[in-house]
Amino acid sequence: MQPDTPWTGRLWLGHDHGLIHGMSGRTAPHSHYAHQLILAPDRPVTVLVEDNAVTTSRLLITSQTRHAIVEAPDPVFTVYAEPLRFDAQVLRDALFDSELSLSALDHAIGQCPRRPLNDPRIERALATVDASLSSKVAASAVADAAHVSMSQLQRLFVSQVGLPVRRLVLWRRLRLAMASIIAGSPVTDAAHAAGFADSAHFSRSLKKLFGVTARQALQHIELRLLD
Repeated sequence: MQPDTPWTGRLWLGHDHGLIHGMSGRTAPHSHYAHQLILAPDRPVTVLVEDNAVTTSRLLITSQTRHAIVEAPDPVFTVYAEPLRFDAQVLRDALFDSELSLSALDHAIGQCPRRPLNDPRIERALATVDASLSSKVAASAVADAAHVSMSQLQRLFVSQVGLPVRRLVLWRRLRLAMASIIAGSPVTDAAHAAGFADSAHFSRSLKKLFGVTARQALQHIELRLLD
C-alpha cells in the first residue's frame, strides 16, 4: 500500500473509545494519547513500534508509543481507548480473545471496568476544558476551576491524565470535531466548532496524532456516533 492510500471501512466513535473495521493504509510514524489494539483476523499486519518491525495478528500499542503501520494486507479491527478510563492490560485481556465484529468489540469494551475519576480537581478541570473547546482554552481558567495553581494543574494532568493540559485540549478537540463530522457537519464547520483555526489545522493535527490526513482517514469511511 502507498502512504496516501485512503482508509476504507466503518468507524464507530464512543465517548472514551473508537472502533474501526476496514482496510488501513500505511501511516507516517506517530504517537497518540489512546491505547490502540490492532486485531487482524486474516493475514498478520506489520507495524513499526519504536523503530522495531512487528508482524502479528494481535497487537497492543500503549499510550504515547511511537508507531507506524507498514503493511495491513487485509481488513483489520482497530480499537482506540482513552488511558484516562482504561488500563492497557485490562483492555488487552478483554479484547484479544473477543469475537471479531464491531458489535462484539463494542459490547466487550462496554464490559471493561473504567478507571474512576477519584480526584474532584481533575473532574472540574476536565469539565472546564470540555466546556471551552470551541474557543481559546485558558490554562489559568482551568486551574481556577480546579482550585489549584498553574504548576499544580500541570503536575496533576501529567500524573493522573497522562498528558499536559495543552495536549489534552488538542486530543479533546479532535474527538469533538470527529463527533461533529459523524453527526453530519461539514469538515470546515466541525473544525471551527472544535476550536481549530480551519479544516487544514484540523487535518494537520490528525496527521500529527494518527499519521494520516483527514482526507485519507475520513473520505471513504462510514461513520457512526455511539453516544
